Amino acid sequence: MEPDERAGTGHGLDAPVWSALNGPHRTFAEIIGRAARYRADVAPFYGLAPDAGPEAWADLAKLAGPDTEVWLTGDMPPPPAEWGPVRSFDGVQMVGVAVAAGPDPEAVVLGAADVPEMLDLVERTQPGPFRTRTVELGTYLGIRYDGALVAMAGERLHPPGWTEISAVCTDPAFRGRGLATRLVQAVAHGIRARGERPFLHASATNTNAIRLYESIGFELRKRPSFTAVRTPA
Repeated sequence: MEPDERAGTGHGLDAPVWSALNGPHRTFAEIIGRAARYRADVAPFYGLAPDAGPEAWADLAKLAGPDTEVWLTGDMPPPPAEWGPVRSFDGVQMVGVAVAAGPDPEAVVLGAADVPEMLDLVERTQPGPFRTRTVELGTYLGIRYDGALVAMAGERLHPPGWTEISAVCTDPAFRGRGLATRLVQAVAHGIRARGERPFLHASATNTNAIRLYESIGFELRKRPSFTAVRTPA
């Protein structure tokens, strides 16, 4: 699996949080100078401008507040020495330019009334961060059996022209039935129907998910790191 360079460099996907918050997701943004974040009840993500210099870290400190852990991804300058210890994990960024996509007859659109069930499913399956207003970032689809929400997937980061597929999860009792694959394809279908392209992130160690995404046409674009830093006290 080698990176797909068709998306190029200097691209919105190189700084997806910054690009989203200064584009389609501006209504969810808090921005100081060259640093941006989602409102806390929407998502926990911060981003720096792709051309940011050392001064961007001062903007980020003002935005996050003192002694706060901040998770970042994308290209960025190294943090100043006075910032707390850095930890990170390796990820993959995959693009679905040629993904096999299509609607699913069992998928239903999820909304604000479904958030308690969505939060419960996320808590039990741990697909990644999901807050009380995350559902507002885009379209979320779910599959219900006997009225219970057993699988879901939806849209998260939204750089111009691209939409991230996220919160892909299935109740453990219903795994092995292809529900996650179907929902990813259904979400991708909606993204492509409005003239945009799907992409996603995964941990580099989550080989099962990566194989699933490759099987339906996603291709590796980049191997970003997801980095946690702590602002000065």
